[in-house]
Amino acid sequence: MGDYMARLATGSSNISNAGARAKARKASLIDSTRIRQLLQQGTDSIGASIGELGYRQEMDLYSTRMSGSDAIEAALTHNLDNDLNSVLGFCQGNLRDLVAIYVERFQYEKVKTVLRSVSKGASDEMIADQILPEENPSNAHWLHIVRTTETVQEAIEAMRGSPWGRCLAKLDADTSLIEMEDALDRQYFTDSLEASRGKDGSPQLILYLQTEIDHRNIVNQFRALRQNLSFETRERINIPGGKIADSVMNAASQADTQEALLEALRRSIAFDDSGFEEAMQESTQRGTFDPLVNLLRIKRLKMLRRFSYLNPVSALPVVYYIQAKVLEVQNLRLLVRGKAAGLSDEVIEAHLFI
Repeated sequence: MGDYMARLATGSSNISNAGARAKARKASLIDSTRIRQLLQQGTDSIGASIGELGYRQEMDLYSTRMSGSDAIEAALTHNLDNDLNSVLGFCQGNLRDLVAIYVERFQYEKVKTVLRSVSKGASDEMIADQILPEENPSNAHWLHIVRTTETVQEAIEAMRGSPWGRCLAKLDADTSLIEMEDALDRQYFTDSLEASRGKDGSPQLILYLQTEIDHRNIVNQFRALRQNLSFETRERINIPGGKIADSVMNAASQADTQEALLEALRRSIAFDDSGFEEAMQESTQRGTFDPLVNLLRIKRLKMLRRFSYLNPVSALPVVYYIQAKVLEVQNLRLLVRGKAAGLSDEVIEAHLFI
C-alpha cells in the first residue's frame, strides 16, 4: 500500500484526476429521455440531431462520401474509438494498465472483423470503404493486415506477437470462424483475469469480469439450447473463470429444456435469479433474448455504478464511464439501423437499452 500511495503522490498514477474526468464525461452522455426523443424523429433529421449530441466532427468526416445510416454508423464507431483512445490518454501508470485490460476487448472485436472480412473474400476496397473505414486511424493497423494477406491463415500469421495472434496460432488450420471467435473470447477473459490479479490489481474489476463471463455463458447456453446445438458444442462454448463453477455450467450444458437449464444454474450460489423468470417469459413471448440480455446488462451496470461510488479513487469510475459510452453508441446504432429498415418505433424501442 505504501508504494501505491507513493505513486499517487508523485503523479505516476493520476487516479483522482482521471476519475473526475470520467465522471464529467459520464454526466454528458445522452439520457433515456433524449434517446426516446430521437426515436420519434424521421430518418432525414435523425442524423443532424445525433451530430448535435457530440458526434458532429465524425459525421462531417464521413458525409462527404457516405450517406444515410452508413455514414452515421461509421461516425459512431469512429467516435467511440476516439473516445477510448482519449480516455487511455488521460490515465497514467497502474491506472492505465487496469483500464487497458478492459479496453483491450475492442481490439479483439477488430480481430474478429478482420477474420470475417478475409474469410468472406471481401475486397480491400470494400473493407476500407465500409467495414474498417480508412478515415479512422484506429483501423490503419487492421487494414494493413487485410491488404497484405489473402487467407485467414495468412492474417493469423500477420498477427503473431499479439495475444490474439498467439491464441489463433494454437488452433488447427480447419478450425471454423465461430470456433476461432469462441477461442478469442476465452483468451481475452483469461488474460484479463490474470492481469487483474497482478501485484496492483483490482478485486472489484476481477469480480466484474467474472460476472461478465457468467452472463455471457448464461445467454450463450439459452441461445444454444434454442438452436438445438449438441451437448458437446454447448459445453465447449463455456468460458472458464466465472463465479459460477465450471461443474455447474457443464451441467447446464446438458439441460434439454429452458426450465432444466434454469434449475441447473440455481445450484450455484453465485447465480442471481432475481427478475430472471420474468425476463425469460418476455423473451419467449417476443421471440428474442433481448429482455434477458438487458436484465443481465442492468445487473452489471448496477454493479459497476456501486463499485465506482464505493471506490472513487480507482479504475472503476473510468470503466463505468466506458461501459456507459459503449451502450450509448449501441443504442444510437440500433436506432439508426431500425429507422433505415423501416421498423416501427415500438419495435426499435424494444431492442434499445434505456
